[in-house]
Amino acid sequence: MCLLAFNWNNHPRYKLILVANRDEFFERPSQQLHQWDSGIYAGKDLRAGGTWLGMNPKGRFAALTNYRDLKNLKKYEKSRGDLVKNFLEGAISPHDYLKKLEAEMHQYDGFNLLVGDHENLFYLSNKSAEGIRKLEPGTYGLSNALLETPWRKLVKARESLKEHIEAGDFQLESLMKGQHSKETESPDRLPDTGATPEQEILLSAQFINVGNYYGTVNSTALLWKENGEVEMMERVFDQVNGTHSDSQVNFKIQGKVEQNAG
Repeated sequence: MCLLAFNWNNHPRYKLILVANRDEFFERPSQQLHQWDSGIYAGKDLRAGGTWLGMNPKGRFAALTNYRDLKNLKKYEKSRGDLVKNFLEGAISPHDYLKKLEAEMHQYDGFNLLVGDHENLFYLSNKSAEGIRKLEPGTYGLSNALLETPWRKLVKARESLKEHIEAGDFQLESLMKGQHSKETESPDRLPDTGATPEQEILLSAQFINVGNYYGTVNSTALLWKENGEVEMMERVFDQVNGTHSDSQVNFKIQGKVEQNAG
């Protein structure tokens, strides 16, 4: 994922309210949101086998964004998508998982990782000296820099989520569309992540298209209710042909699972 806005443990009905955009090369193959053989719900990267965001019906959540640092490109053997997959499919506590990961996180390209369960949500980046951070109740934003780095598209995504919550609008499609702005940042306020000036401008939008070969390939909205009910919707975009397809899963933690796709 490359842009997340989420409200954690700060609503009387919802434990987690999250909206996310994933940006990727259009040619990279992936499978839409579905239940894996291991029981987790997530999309799947068909090249490396991992995922970027998902939930285990036992009450485990994880999401990942890449940390963009094109000035220091290196080749890493390990795939960042495994960081989400391994937590979701495991049984170790979120904090213990990250403690174990700290010893080997230098073996991965730059990442921001969220892992949590019904009690706690934690954040870790291998580009920060802060270490493991337990997130207090509140609304947060995360993109391709450290948590809460105030890029304009992140601030707008966080504000949109707050507006939806205040209005009581928890329609999954509406939540996603609130994070689809194509407005770009002014050149004098752009970060320098190693992309060309022209690319930095295009990457500053919430909904991205860079040269019709890289951009926003899907969006996800997730609602995790305090009573254990979970709704997840993913919209996959074919920006070349101007089409999209949706899939949705509904389940209850430790309960009966229902799935719909369209």
